[in-house]
Amino acid sequence: MKKGGRKISALVVDDDRVIRVVEEKLLVRFGLETKVAKNGKEALDLFVAGNTFDFVVMDMEMPVMDGPEATRALRARGVDCMIVGVTSRGDGPEKAEFEAAGLNCCWEKPLNAQIVGTILDKLAKKLS
Repeated sequence: MKKGGRKISALVVDDDRVIRVVEEKLLVRFGLETKVAKNGKEALDLFVAGNTFDFVVMDMEMPVMDGPEATRALRARGVDCMIVGVTSRGDGPEKAEFEAAGLNCCWEKPLNAQIVGTILDKLAKKLS
């Protein structure tokens, strides 16, 4: 998938190495340029260093800086890319807080090809 002649870029943020690898490989299969971060602070640091992404897959529960905190920090910095939350928790106050932090959408883990397709459709509409 391309945007203006370049690959769409994504950042996968999750403290679980296996989840990071699975999500990264899934996004690469869709033709995305992908980077990974182990927690919200690493994600924030990538943006502070000048990196940009078309969308972020953000885990909710992580050490150092969790998903809601990282999402709020990114939005406070003016980051307007699509941020997709992922969580192993069902509906509840924690998920509602995460969504309110500035997510564009939130999905239950694990991501699969159908969910990624839906996300990319939403992203294409946002980018057009």
